[in-house]
Amino acid sequence: MKTLITGLTFLISFSLNAQTMKHPNDAVNQLFVSSDQRDWNMVEQIFDDNVLLDYSSMSGNPAASLTPEAITTAWKGVLPGFEYTHHQIGNMLTTIDDNTAKVFCYGTATHYLTDEEGNVWTVVGSYDFDLRLDAKDNWRVTSMKFNFKYQDGNTSLPEKAINRLK
Repeated sequence: MKTLITGLTFLISFSLNAQTMKHPNDAVNQLFVSSDQRDWNMVEQIFDDNVLLDYSSMSGNPAASLTPEAITTAWKGVLPGFEYTHHQIGNMLTTIDDNTAKVFCYGTATHYLTDEEGNVWTVVGSYDFDLRLDAKDNWRVTSMKFNFKYQDGNTSLPEKAINRLK
């Protein structure tokens, strides 16, 4: 088993593609960058055929096994309603064991929408990812768990973002 511990946030100033996800951290980084860029095709490429998605610590809803299309359909129902989103991750702890990997990281998601009650909603927590190496030696996310710590700012913005898309 190989362990890689990184204490610095990876800054990506260019868009990766599925052919460059040769390390699990590449896939995790690209997932957040692609979400902020609304590149839903790339997001779907990063996910495995079925993903155990768990936001229960924040939403109260149980974890669910979903297709990449189901995940992006849900995300398309809220994220584009914000003027901007910015997902920042760091303190990545990555363990690779042959064809599987686990990635832990801190995450802060800032959501911006012009509003008289406040323009920013921020969510802070950590993530646990499970990944597998596919036949083309690219890492795919098989499980994504968000561990909610706190939120700050205008907590009515998600509902307003959803309403903007209707």
